[in-house]
Amino acid sequence: MSQTLDDFDYPLPPELIAQAPLAQRSASRLLRVGPPLQDRNITDLPELLRAGDLLVMNDTRVLHARLYGQKDSGGQVEVLVERPLFDNGDETDVLAQVRASKSPKPGSRIRLEDVLEVEVIERVGEFYRLRFAGNAVDLLEAHGRLPLPPYIEHAAGAADETRYQTVFAREKGSVAAPTAGLHFDDELLKRLKDMGVDCAYVTLHVGAGTFQPVRVHNIAEHKMHSERYILSQATVDAITRTKASGGRIVVIGTTTLRTLESVARKYGELRADSGETDIFITPGFQFQVADLLLTNFHLPKSTLLMLVSAFAGSETIRAAYAHAIAQRYRFFSYGDAMLLTRAQNAV
Repeated sequence: MSQTLDDFDYPLPPELIAQAPLAQRSASRLLRVGPPLQDRNITDLPELLRAGDLLVMNDTRVLHARLYGQKDSGGQVEVLVERPLFDNGDETDVLAQVRASKSPKPGSRIRLEDVLEVEVIERVGEFYRLRFAGNAVDLLEAHGRLPLPPYIEHAAGAADETRYQTVFAREKGSVAAPTAGLHFDDELLKRLKDMGVDCAYVTLHVGAGTFQPVRVHNIAEHKMHSERYILSQATVDAITRTKASGGRIVVIGTTTLRTLESVARKYGELRADSGETDIFITPGFQFQVADLLLTNFHLPKSTLLMLVSAFAGSETIRAAYAHAIAQRYRFFSYGDAMLLTRAQNAV
């Protein structure tokens, strides 16, 4: 029987949507999804893992991808960069969402943040190709604004500049943080390392499409957005060694999971690789890499809720979310987390 959007809905009290980070990264609560369900804290993670396990994390860094300005006609415009393109040899072009009362025409210019002159090159589906007068990433970092998710009601401030990045963020390219990684501070990572839990990294640059709603009733008809990833040989080797020695692959976040499972599905095994993925993981998907998944709580009717349902089982996730709501867990990007075990034959 085909699954519908309604199968992934749940009632969420709006006051449970976390609007700001906690004072400390590792102060978040952690729901260990059993059975049984256990109310824990992120700082309990060393007790839930064991020596020989491997954490795999996404080291992408969020760009200052939101800019405001005016078209050459004088109309107001908001730009949200989806990704740098870097395919014309001089690192000047980006793909971006442009919000304006009238769509900008190719050849027109936009002045952003009162300092940047940007040319509209062409329309690319729902996006626009824009050309900066210099290295796009450098100019974004100098003049753009941190793009918080649409359900966070305040503009990015000084606290967000540090807290909406992971402590291991290195590779610039995302417009949204890999939020499961936000719970880790240096002290927790050191505790895990000292007990024999190693870390490895992938890069998946999260696009603005991650916030796009599913607009079809039958989820099989949904077309996923595409995102860029890099999987290094060092990480492949670390995963191979861990599995060979009986350790578990503990995936931190859905972006990391999508990277690993995309490559495994592409080749039938893990290999060093880079490219684009539009993998859409729904119940019935056969996972090849991940054993455990640490992730935040996701939006109703979202593709990420479908992913965790595929990983742990739909009934398990429904019970976990009902428990989290009853126990007043904090939801979404600045919220709490859950630790899932991969279910066999999850439906």
